[in-house]
Amino acid sequence: MNPTPKLAAPGAGLPMIERFFANLMIHWKAKRTNREAAAATFATERDAILKLLHTTPAERLTTPVLIKRLRGLEDSSRHWSLVMTADHLRIVNDQLTGVIASLCAGKIPPGVASTAAVKPSQQVDATMIAAFEKSCADFEQTVSTQSDLQTSLKFPHPWFGPMNAAAWHFMTGFHMQLHRKQMELILASF
Repeated sequence: MNPTPKLAAPGAGLPMIERFFANLMIHWKAKRTNREAAAATFATERDAILKLLHTTPAERLTTPVLIKRLRGLEDSSRHWSLVMTADHLRIVNDQLTGVIASLCAGKIPPGVASTAAVKPSQQVDATMIAAFEKSCADFEQTVSTQSDLQTSLKFPHPWFGPMNAAAWHFMTGFHMQLHRKQMELILASF
């Protein structure tokens, strides 16, 4: 068995220059992406991730693989399995469902967003795929029932600062895309 690699601590973030440009890109694209396009990106990424999960042999689903660091991916997230990656997405989707619902209801969500707080369990198994699917369905249902995502209230992302519900909606699809690429790298490393 391969030893666990020494990686940066969860929540260590991105290199400063990468974070600066990612922040500009997220805010610029969020302002120029309409609700339908953001929803389509989320749905496309959900479908691609589910296809990867459902077509991968069971023993590969739970095997952590060390990959190169993708831009936008914390160092601490480089040694995950496919189901760990999907579990991370489930955690984030569940939290962002609450953030968007709160902002649209005119309330600031309690607490603070933390990248360290959304890391998956190393013991997760393939049974969580259904929970990932449910998190996607709940997110899409919540977003679709909001009349206006252009909220005046904002909730801060730990790297990208204050974002309204529309920006969080955009960012969720972008986040799914990043981790779908991570899953593809994991599979390519077998």
